[in-house]
This record gives sequence, structure tokens and C-alpha cells, in this order.
Amino acid sequence: MKKIIAIIGTRPEAIKMAPVIFMLKNRKWAKVCVVATAQHREMMDQALSLFGITPDLDLNLMKPHQTLPELTAKLLTELDKVFCAETPDAVLAQGDTTTVMTAAMASFYRHVPFGHVEAGLRTGNLADPFPEEMNRVVVGRLARWHFAPTESARENLLAEGINKKHIHFTGNTVIDALLRVKKEKRVLDMPLAPNKRFILLTVHRRKNFGKPMGKIMRAVLELLEKNKDIQVLYPRHPNTDATKLSCHKALMGHPRFFLSNPLDYMSFIMAMKKSYMILTDSGGVQEEAPFFAKPTLVLRNETERPEGVREGVARLVGAETERIVSQAQKILDDKDEYIKMAKGISPYGDGHAAGRIVEILKRDLAESEDQ
Repeated sequence: MKKIIAIIGTRPEAIKMAPVIFMLKNRKWAKVCVVATAQHREMMDQALSLFGITPDLDLNLMKPHQTLPELTAKLLTELDKVFCAETPDAVLAQGDTTTVMTAAMASFYRHVPFGHVEAGLRTGNLADPFPEEMNRVVVGRLARWHFAPTESARENLLAEGINKKHIHFTGNTVIDALLRVKKEKRVLDMPLAPNKRFILLTVHRRKNFGKPMGKIMRAVLELLEKNKDIQVLYPRHPNTDATKLSCHKALMGHPRFFLSNPLDYMSFIMAMKKSYMILTDSGGVQEEAPFFAKPTLVLRNETERPEGVREGVARLVGAETERIVSQAQKILDDKDEYIKMAKGISPYGDGHAAGRIVEILKRDLAESEDQ
């Protein structure tokens, strides 16, 4: 039996690792140990609870006002202790957080093969997103298995000189997760008017803090003033402080702007389903929105998920007020434009990514035993 450690630190990691963990738990050849770093405590716990996953080890490492260097040092030290004690045959992690980067480093130091779920995403700019792009590049040099969610991601890895036999085009496990929970029922407890279209807004990238956030909020205010038949729901991310939003006084007093605490995963899924369109700087939302046929404006100048832009289901608009307003207004005013985006094909997977990942692990770990 092969021991595989699955590392989880944030809600997106919990969501996207859940299908892989389920698959591994149902395989006689594998023993999976789930390790939580709790980089995003509350949101991670909500997702784990939804999928019925209880961590075998909970490191609980995130503290208020912790700097990136402090978090990195703590993660690396504590994960090394775990790997030393557990002696895994393989380690898996998903995405591009500091948790993932340090898991790859700790695995490398202990000579344990590391599998990177959602490998190969790149913007080509180390500073955007920060620090995620750097994390991805570092992991790309250390991983044994690169589970690429798209053909573009696979090509990125090949361009960096990664051996093609270590790159596996699997699709994105987020689609596996959505298929698992799509029949779940959840009431969206928000005072939204049923006769008005609503825009779902999410902003959490460090690059959008400060002045860019002000420009985004001015765009939201302008859209509300121009369109009496729309309303905006903004579930605040734990990273953001609502009291520091530019235009926050005007927005907080606006009868069609709703600021909420972070939504749990199923409530957020319901919000996506019910929305007319989405404004976001989130990578995960860019993947999920096409599944629900929702036109998406990406509040960034570049994205590591260009497939959605190429398929026409998403558009890059950055954080400039004028461009956000003009592109959103075009979708609000032009039904054909809306339908064209809503009916685009989701390029992110077929719901069988986790199965492919587990079969690759089974094959390669068995081969390593024979050598």
C-alpha cells in the first residue's frame, strides 16, 4: 500500500483536491493522509465540511497579520516535520498558494516525489499575480508529476523544458467537484429583488488593493446609476477590508448594492447560478463561471487561464473604471452579445480529471516499486 499525503490550505484547494482524495480513499493500493495548513481557516473548513473530509493532521498555521516570509518559514518547517514522521511515498497539492510552494520544497528536501494538480498555469509575469506566479514557477521546477488542466498549461510546461513524460493533460478537477455538488440545494439568503438582474462581484487579489479597488468600485457605482434594473452582490473576501473601499459610503448607502460576509461554497455556487453576469479577479471563478454559462469580465490585465478568453466566455477588462463600465454595459444592453458569451464552450474539463490523476499515480508508483 502506498501512502500519499494530500496538502490543503485554502478553500479552492479543498474543492479541487476533494475529487482526488475521494478517488484515492476508494483504492485498495492507496492510503491517503490529508494535511491541512489552514492558510484560509474558515473558508477551508466550510469546503472540507461540504465534501465530508476531515484532515488527519491540522497544522493551523495562519495567524493574524502574518507576513509572507513568516508564513513561508513556518509552513516549510512544519511540513518537513510531517514528511519526516509520515514517510510518504508521494505528496500532492493543488494550485499556486504559499502552502503549495512550500509543500513542493519540503518534498524535494526529503526526496519525496511531488504531484502538482493544476500545473502549468502562467501569466509570464512574476509580479502578477503576486506571489502566485512565482509559486507556480518554483513548483514547476520541483514537481515529479505535472497534472495540467488544459492543453495551454501543458504547452507552458514544455516551453520551460519540463520532460514531457512527466506532464499529464488531465482536465481540471474543479469540474469534477462541480458535478459532485451541482444537485445540492441551498437558499441564497440575500435581499435581492427577483425582477432585477444581478451582477456578482468578487475582488481579492493583492494587485487590486488600494487605487485599483477604488477604480473598480467607481465602475460598480456608475453601472448602478446607469442601470436601474441591476443590483450588485459583493461577497467580501477575508483579504479585503470593506471600510477602506473607495466610494464605499456611496455604495454602502445604495439600495441595490449588497455587501456580504464571505459565502460558503454552496451559497457561492447558488450566487453564480442566479447571477446575470460576473465581475471577478478570481482564477477559480473564471473556471466555474462557464460551467454555469455566465459571461465573465476579468478584473485583471492578464490571466493564467487564457482558454476562457479564447473561447469567448470571459474578457479581460483590468481595473480601469471606463473599460469595466463599457464592457459591462455592452453585455447588459446587447442580448446577442450576452448570448454569445453565455453559450461559449467551457474549456476546463469533462469531470474525469481526478480519475486520470489517480491512475497515473497508481501506474508510476507501482513502476517505482519494481525498479
